[in-house]
Amino acid sequence: MPSFPLRLHWVAAQVASSLMEDIGAGDLSAQLVPAKKTKAYVITREACTVCGQPWFNLTFSQIDPLTQIEWHVYEGQTVPANTLLCTLTGLSAALLTAERTALNFLQTLSGTATLVRNYVEAISGTDTQIVDTRKTLPGLRHAQKYAVWIAGGTNHRHGLYDGILLKENHILAAGGITSALNKAFAVATHETFIQIEVETLAQLEEALKAGAKWVLLDNFDLAGLREAVQQNSGRAILEASGNVSFSTVRAVAETGVNRISIGSLTKHVHAIDLSMRFQE
Repeated sequence: MPSFPLRLHWVAAQVASSLMEDIGAGDLSAQLVPAKKTKAYVITREACTVCGQPWFNLTFSQIDPLTQIEWHVYEGQTVPANTLLCTLTGLSAALLTAERTALNFLQTLSGTATLVRNYVEAISGTDTQIVDTRKTLPGLRHAQKYAVWIAGGTNHRHGLYDGILLKENHILAAGGITSALNKAFAVATHETFIQIEVETLAQLEEALKAGAKWVLLDNFDLAGLREAVQQNSGRAILEASGNVSFSTVRAVAETGVNRISIGSLTKHVHAIDLSMRFQE
């Protein structure tokens, strides 16, 4: 599996922005807490795939660099409910100030990773990859794509800057499938990812004849996907997309497509129920 390009300066910026959103001019409640060292524990109330440790750690260190965190699970580990995730040691006020922001990152990214892991396991034994999209929570693109990768999914392009995806409106504006591809080939470098969306088998054949190497099959039914795989005959990487659910993903994978992209992996987030408690 390719490594994920984790950009720690982006993580730091996301953490700083989230802390500012929560703290503003100061944590009024923390003023009531004595300045003494204490221990705290974070427990998950649900089974989950743990994700978000870089964001969690940096949240506490931005509030107080002397805070110590001991993780009892590794990033990407799937754990049962009521698992002790980590132990924190630090000043009570600092722990309380950082708590909600840190847990927000951990619960959100663990939610994304848990859903992705479930999809990946649902198609185990096939050669198909589960792929994310750009349908992410605003400001959390990098974090959620990291969660997809941690859980065994595959990242599509990270943004508009690192790949070309020619969808219906691009194709219409460019004058058709062949014209759109030719224009993309003209501006792209040799390494640039270029994918084109098709809605029919006739469009697939036109795209293949025009030199497409990555094709997105939009809203094909299972019979159509099987026909597309046969028609393609290995000429391009085929990706199925559109209304794929947990109940249908296995059947889609078994059609022989190379990839399945699912927007709900990152746009429909169920945050994991986590709890931080001070040692009595």
